[in-house]
This record gives sequence, C-alpha cells and structure tokens, in this order.
Amino acid sequence: MDVPFLVAATERRSVRRFVRLECEVVRERGFKLLGRKALDLSTSGIRFAALDHALTGEPVILAFRAPGAKVWIDAEGTVSRVVHGRRTMDFGASMAVHFSSLPDELRTILRKQLLKCPPTVPKRGARVDYAATVRKISGL
Repeated sequence: MDVPFLVAATERRSVRRFVRLECEVVRERGFKLLGRKALDLSTSGIRFAALDHALTGEPVILAFRAPGAKVWIDAEGTVSRVVHGRRTMDFGASMAVHFSSLPDELRTILRKQLLKCPPTVPKRGARVDYAATVRKISGL
C-alpha cells in the first residue's frame, strides 16, 4: 500500500551493512557458542547465523574482525532479536545483538570500514508511523 501522505517510521539508529565474516558470539551464562558467521553489521549491532537458541535480553560476548581491517573487535551486547527461520523470506535461524559496550576508537574504525560495504536490502516494506501521519494530516 503506497499512500503518499503516510509517514515512514525511522527505527534504525545506524545503517546495516551486508557482510559475511567470521565472528564468535557466546552466551555470557555458561559460555555456550551461539554463532560463528556474521550476516550484517552496523556500528550499533550485528546479526549472525544462529547455531543455538537464546532469548532476547540475554547478555553475550562477541569478537569479530572489522571488515577489510586487521583490527579485532571484542564487545559485549544483548540479544535484541531472534529469527527462527520459519518464514519464506528467512534464510535460516539468526540473531541480532545490540552492542552495549564498544569503545569509541573501535566504533570509529568500524564506521570507517563499514562505509566500504553495501547496505543490506530490506526484506519487508517500510513501517508506517501512524502518530506522525496524524500530526501531518492535522497540520494541513
């Protein structure tokens, strides 16, 4: 549905970039390995192919090399999304982690290296911010 007066919701804080790189994500509790392959990456988080189950909100520890650089990034984060891989548009189970600790100097290196990677292609249409749409209509 493409209605010109609907306002798209802006939910992302940073642009996700398409990457395929090795990583290691472990659950903080018990140090269970959750993933080894990153699927997309931004300065605020990472999505990876899931090897085991975890719940949203679980703390994790992760390590990966910044794309195109020799710098290793060690970070802590929280599982923010779990994709079970049941929908036709999913390519298997994956999880997203929001970085809770990433030093500024590493975030700067990551930002610079991510500019060389293409953005991910959204799998679904833009969400609508209905409150902003109502405000826009009432202001006409």
